[in-house]
Amino acid sequence: MRAGCNSRMTSSATMVITPTIITAVKTVTSLRRNRKVAASASERGFSPVSEPYSSDPLSTPLTFVIAASPPPRLDKALARDVPEKAALSRSRLARLIEEGAVAVNGAVLCDTRARVAEGDLVEITLPQAAALDTVAQDIPLDVVFEDDQLIVVNKPAGMVVHPAPGTPDGTLVNALLAHCGDSLSGIGGVQRPGIVHRIDKDTSGLLVVAKSDAAHHGLAAQFEAHSAERRYLALAYGVPEASDPRIRGLRGVSFEGGEVIKITAHLARHKTDRQKQAVYFNGHGRHAVTRAHIHTRCGTPPVLSLLECQLETGRTHQIRVHLAYTGHGLVGDPVYGGKRKLKGGALSEAAVQQVLHFPRQALHAASLGFTHPTTEEALSFEAPIPADMEQLILAVTHNTSA
Repeated sequence: MRAGCNSRMTSSATMVITPTIITAVKTVTSLRRNRKVAASASERGFSPVSEPYSSDPLSTPLTFVIAASPPPRLDKALARDVPEKAALSRSRLARLIEEGAVAVNGAVLCDTRARVAEGDLVEITLPQAAALDTVAQDIPLDVVFEDDQLIVVNKPAGMVVHPAPGTPDGTLVNALLAHCGDSLSGIGGVQRPGIVHRIDKDTSGLLVVAKSDAAHHGLAAQFEAHSAERRYLALAYGVPEASDPRIRGLRGVSFEGGEVIKITAHLARHKTDRQKQAVYFNGHGRHAVTRAHIHTRCGTPPVLSLLECQLETGRTHQIRVHLAYTGHGLVGDPVYGGKRKLKGGALSEAAVQQVLHFPRQALHAASLGFTHPTTEEALSFEAPIPADMEQLILAVTHNTSA
C-alpha cells in the first residue's frame, strides 16, 4: 500500500467580520467467483488476443462476473457490474477496453460495443498510474485539511487552478504535484490531482482536490448531485432588494423571504466574446441556480451590499454573471462588474477610492462542506476573508459619511 501524507487539519486566524454562513473548521463523524459461461468470446464474434495487456508486476488485476441481463455494450456492462470500490467511470473503462486492458473469459476485447453475457468472467488489468507531464513546483499552499484520499486548500487570489495555454505553470496543480508527491495514487490512470471543481483565478477561497480515483469518483458524484455545500462572500454594487420592481420584473429572478434573491438562468458562452459567459432562456446553455442573501447594506444611503451567495450548481463565472444580470455586478470585476459612479456622500472618499481601485473581483469561497468519499464523514470547512477584501469591506461598512 502506497504511503500517503499524514492526515491533518489546520486552522486559520478568526475573521474580523464573521458572516452568518461561516462556521468553525470542524470534522463531524457520521457514521473471483468461478461460474460456467454460456458461450466463449470467439463464439460471439470476437477474436482473442494472445498477448496479455501488461506484464508489469506493478499492474493490478481486477476480476468480477457479469450479472444477469447485461446491457448490450461491453463498456455499459462493465460500468454496471464493476465493483464500486474500483471507482472506475464508464469513460475510464472505455479507454481501458480500447487499450486492450479488458479480457472476457480469457480473450482480450478492444471494442466498446462488444457483447457479453451473464456469467462471463471479466479481468481488467489496471496499470500503475503514469506520471503527469506537468512539472511539480514547490509553491506554498494554505492546507486546511489533508488525508490519503483528498486535500482541501485555501487558494489565494491570482492563482490559476489548472495549467492552460498562457499559464503553463505556477498553478494550483503544479503546487499540488510537489506537495502531495507519491501520495497521488492516480486519477484516470494518471498520477495527478483530481480537480473536482474550480474557482476563478482572481477569486480566493476553498477547493477540495482528490488524490485517488475513489475520492475523485465520490466527490464528483456529490458535486453533480448538488449535495456539496459551497458558500461565497461577494461585495456587489447596489442592493438586490425584494422591493425593487426592476429586479422583480427580470425573468428567472425570484425571492425567498425578504433577504434572499434566487437567480435561475442558463449559462453559456457569450455570442460575440468567447471569454465571457452569458445568460440564456431559450434552452441554450447549462442550468444554473444562485441564491444571494443580503448580509450588510453599505453606505448612507446604501450603494453596495455584502452578499452571502450559495451555489446550487457550479458553472463557469456563475455568481459573477448571475449578479451582473440582475444589475448588481461585483466590485472590481473587470469582465462583468465594471467601475460605477457611486452616489456622492454615501461613502467616505477613502472608501470610494478603495472601491474604485480594488484590483480583482470581490469574491471569496468562504465555506465548503461535503461527505468524505471513503470514510463517509461529514466535513465542513471555512476560510477567513483575505486581507485585501477584508480591508475593502471594513472601509465600506465603517467609513461611511455622516
